[in-house]
Amino acid sequence: MKTFLVALLTVSLLASGLSHNASAQLQAGGVNKEGSWYVGEGLKKGDYFSYSVCHIYYKDCTPFKIHFWVEGDEKVGSETQWKLQVKVEETGKTLRGTINLGKIAAEPIGSTKNLIPHAAAFKSSFSWLSAYATGDTENLTGKGPKKFNMPSWGRIGNIGGEQIIPASEEKIAVPDGVFDTVRITWKTGGKVNNVWIVDEFPFPVKADTYAHVSSGVPPQEYRFELLDFQRNVKENPFPDSGDTGGPDPGLNCPKPSNEFAQVSRNTNTNTMIIDVKYSPKNPKQGCLMDIIIDFKRKVNQEEFENEVHYDILVVKQSSSGIPDVLRSLAGEAKRGAFFTTSGQVRTTIDIKESSKTTYAILVKGTGPEVAPDPAKIGFITFDVDVQAGTGTITPSPPTKPGEIVIPSWIKTNAKFWSDGSITDKDFVSGIQYLINQKIIKIPSSTSTGAKSDVIPSWVKDAAKFWAEGQTTDKDFVNGLQYLITNGIIKLKS
Repeated sequence: MKTFLVALLTVSLLASGLSHNASAQLQAGGVNKEGSWYVGEGLKKGDYFSYSVCHIYYKDCTPFKIHFWVEGDEKVGSETQWKLQVKVEETGKTLRGTINLGKIAAEPIGSTKNLIPHAAAFKSSFSWLSAYATGDTENLTGKGPKKFNMPSWGRIGNIGGEQIIPASEEKIAVPDGVFDTVRITWKTGGKVNNVWIVDEFPFPVKADTYAHVSSGVPPQEYRFELLDFQRNVKENPFPDSGDTGGPDPGLNCPKPSNEFAQVSRNTNTNTMIIDVKYSPKNPKQGCLMDIIIDFKRKVNQEEFENEVHYDILVVKQSSSGIPDVLRSLAGEAKRGAFFTTSGQVRTTIDIKESSKTTYAILVKGTGPEVAPDPAKIGFITFDVDVQAGTGTITPSPPTKPGEIVIPSWIKTNAKFWSDGSITDKDFVSGIQYLINQKIIKIPSSTSTGAKSDVIPSWVKDAAKFWAEGQTTDKDFVNGLQYLITNGIIKLKS
């Protein structure tokens, strides 16, 4: 019996060891490929790159295109750096300027003022792997080039961080062409992050990564892909590209400072507290205003709300009690909503108005990006004294008494429902909440008393067509009235 127990224990220990080793092997990487890579490998004067990119800290991953050309070396103090001529294109604007890269670690270490946020996005996306792989061949920093056959390039810095590993060789297609790549990967909150690199090519050709969060679904941190690459470009490829994104120097714009005007209010639905700081206190038309937004839990103002879907609006009061929307910053960025995983936002606003302006911070929901929970929908408004400058904005026509009022941002909810991202139950409860809170105002309907659990397909079709702008508010309201009269949506008496 004793011999049997010893044997059983031995087998158990061996199995445990084998299991541990197998797990370790699963965690280890390395591909059967000779050579090594680092950020900036093979970078030369005359190289031209074009990428599409988004980063979570630049307008919550609003996409933009960045084109940069390596003009050559530039001496900055005792250091020789790469000087890039840069053109950025995003919705409604073009920016021109320069970014300087280090030679050992090809990451931005300086830029013209108008490109500071884009340089930060560059550093945290294209150059992110320089935290592990640099051109330091003398190994002065402990980094240096990393071999493709290494089991790990390092570990993510957060607690319990995953290994960054070369995982596989893959043929990847991007707009510039098809590349033989090595996929570098790690995990974040259950999400797999991937960056595809090419031997002797300075920057990754593609990436798809997610932010680290302590709970919930990780949001996109950054993604990009190579649109175009050319060698030996002799002349500046965009010398005549004007900078249409920054303020006109002739406006003499007041500068943002550390002296912020502050606003702290409960939302109109009393479900969240929103703290706002903005600078300068009296911005000028045609200039920029720096704004910081903190979404706080109502039950504990020391805690931030997580995963907030929101918009920044310019509004005016209307007879309906629901402010008329004059501008939507998310709409101008061609997005249904902005999204912050941390509940903390810092961004800038282009001032187009010429006098006292009412802004609204609108919460469209909380929770994962694909299926926000509408329970905390609400907004705050605050006034900003704007100095007259140049430009104008066309106001929307006033709301007529008794008119159907459906804010355009409700289309986000309708779209999620129509494409199956949220369930019938989620959609119905969300719309019921919005009607009860008088965020949606529709003509009164009388319930038939009949209860039905089935939503006809034509109602979802109506929501889809309305979300896509193919039908009117009235068509969408017909569907809502059907849901009310059949008891699927119940209203407060």
